[in-house]
Amino acid sequence: MRPINIRQIDIDHILIEYEQIINEDINLHVSRIAEKLREDNIRGLISVIPTYCSVLIEYNPLIITYEEMKRYIKDAVAKLADNTNTLRVRTIIVPVLYGGNQGPDLAEVARINGLSEKEVISIHTGNTYRVYMIGFNPGYPYLGGLDSRISTPRLDEPRIKVKAGSVAIGGEQTGIYSTDSPGGWRLIGHTPIVLFDSKSEDPVLLKAGDNVKFKSVDEKTYLKIKKLIENNQYNIEVVQES
Repeated sequence: MRPINIRQIDIDHILIEYEQIINEDINLHVSRIAEKLREDNIRGLISVIPTYCSVLIEYNPLIITYEEMKRYIKDAVAKLADNTNTLRVRTIIVPVLYGGNQGPDLAEVARINGLSEKEVISIHTGNTYRVYMIGFNPGYPYLGGLDSRISTPRLDEPRIKVKAGSVAIGGEQTGIYSTDSPGGWRLIGHTPIVLFDSKSEDPVLLKAGDNVKFKSVDEKTYLKIKKLIENNQYNIEVVQES
C-alpha cells in the first residue's frame, strides 16, 4: 500500500495526501478512494474532490467529527489496499477536427517538434489519456499520457479568449477547454462535444479517473456531429472497461 498522510486543514476539511508527483498508479489510488468514500454515503460527508495525488474531503463538523471522519477514511483505504481492480473505467471517444481555423497552432506544434501536421494528429489520436483531475474551469480535464514527441511549451502570451471545445497541448499535457476562457495552451483542434452544461442535472461530462480517446474527423463529419448535438440527438461514444 502506498504511504498516505491524512490531515485536517480546517474545521470542515480533511486532505488525503499521497506522494506529491504526477503518477498514474497514485492517481488510480486517488480515484479509487474518492469513489469508495462517495459510495459509502457517510453521514455528514459533503463533497469528495480528487486531484492528481490527493483527495479533499469536505464534511459537516456538527454531524461528524474529524476523528470519526478519519476512521472512515482509514477503513476505506484498508479495504481497497489489496483490491486494485474495483474501479470501472470509462473511455470517452472525443471526435476532433484538427488544424485550420479550429486548430490554429497545429502547424507550429509540428514545426517545433520536427513533424508534419499529419504526424502530430496521428500521435495525438494514438494514445489513450487519463483524466487526472478536473480544474481550472468547470469540467476542464487535465489529461495525462501525452507522447513526448508532441510535447510543446505554452504560448508566451495567452489568448484572451479560447472557445469551449478547443483541444490543446500545454507542455507535457493535453486538454479540452470546457468553457470560453483565456488560455495559453497550443490549440490543435476542436471538438463539438460539450464538456460543461450548467443547465444539465449532471453538468460535467468527464470525471477524474475517466479515459479519453481522441478521434480525427473531417469537416463534414464534424459539422454533422455539431448539428446532432445542437438537436440533442448525438450519443457520446463510451467504452466501459472493468
